[in-house]
Amino acid sequence: MPKPVIVTIPHQLGREAATQRLRDGLDKARAQLSGVNAVVEETWTADGMDLRIVAVGQTVNGRIIVAEEHVRVEVDLPWVLAMLAEKVGHRIRHHGALLLTKS
Repeated sequence: MPKPVIVTIPHQLGREAATQRLRDGLDKARAQLSGVNAVVEETWTADGMDLRIVAVGQTVNGRIIVAEEHVRVEVDLPWVLAMLAEKVGHRIRHHGALLLTKS
């Protein structure tokens, strides 16, 4: 059974700008993951995105919900990666905050 990691990241960008930054960030992540032959699939909706990443024999599914003042990231880790849930949550929070900080 997957272990969910749920992170909420506040922002002051508004929904549209936050969504654009997430799209740009995903493009960069996809480029980095190409080195390990990862498959990244995303489906965007009006409120966010469903995400599937397959790398090193593991599948990670997630959802990103973009609101006007925060982004909620939910990632389902397979049991093999469940022991890394806390680290994954910290990395999502850290990189998400960098991505969503006004500049």
